[in-house]
Amino acid sequence: MTDPKAEFERLLAELRPRLHRYCARMTGSVIDGEDVLQETLIKAIEAFPHTGPLGNAEGWLFRIAHNASLDFLRRRARREGVEDGEEGLETIADPDSDIERRQTAAASLRTLMRLPVAQRSSVILMDVLGHSLEEISDVLESTVPAVKANLHRGRQRLSELAGEPDDRPPPMLAEADRQRLSAYVARFNARDFDALRAQLADEVKVEVVNRTRLNGRGEVGKYFTNYSQTTDWHLVPGLVDGRPAMVVHSPNDPAGPPIYFILIDCTPGRLLGLRDFRYARYALEGAELIESA
Repeated sequence: MTDPKAEFERLLAELRPRLHRYCARMTGSVIDGEDVLQETLIKAIEAFPHTGPLGNAEGWLFRIAHNASLDFLRRRARREGVEDGEEGLETIADPDSDIERRQTAAASLRTLMRLPVAQRSSVILMDVLGHSLEEISDVLESTVPAVKANLHRGRQRLSELAGEPDDRPPPMLAEADRQRLSAYVARFNARDFDALRAQLADEVKVEVVNRTRLNGRGEVGKYFTNYSQTTDWHLVPGLVDGRPAMVVHSPNDPAGPPIYFILIDCTPGRLLGLRDFRYARYALEGAELIESA
């Protein structure tokens, strides 16, 4: 007989990359998207024992992810003093277009963030994740005509944005920060983990996403021990969604595409924290990533 809890945990693991795709595109960042995803999983695990039989568990999980994304966006708007406004709806017949689907799938996270929330969620669910109108209306707790209207407007706006030049300056680190990041990467690549351990702050924190969290110098020291026993990585300094990161490549293909990244939080002489996406490589998709030599 199937264990409902074990089956639910299997479903969470299977859907995690798809849920992250949604959360990242709703928040405009693969990093913020992971935060929202983790909030989603916690809420789902807490609610599951009390829900009874789920006719559409995937839709239920996406509804939780949607609401968690909205909560995140509201918190960020309050923090930054901005509004993520909504436009009024009107029922518009919306043809299903492969061109529009491809255009949405290719849109950057930053571009998707320029859509109002209702349009953004509708185009992501249909054009990126392949949900039907009925499934989307269930996730968003809306109506099919409202979803169709938002799809039409969102796709139309993305078409307009695709023709606009991207004249944003690339994010950059201050020279001192760049040198400090490069020094950490050099020590990592040289496997000089004792030097890295010596720079750990007493309150250092490490999150190995989708695996574990470590706190304090003693626990985090074991993190470097684990890396000393592996050889499947080569690091390059860079930025991921504007945040300092060590970008990881395969040592067999150092000029090839990155395979995951490690966010780093450091001050002069002190390593405060790491967030390692080794076991959450799905987060690389859609990231705004810049590497430096």
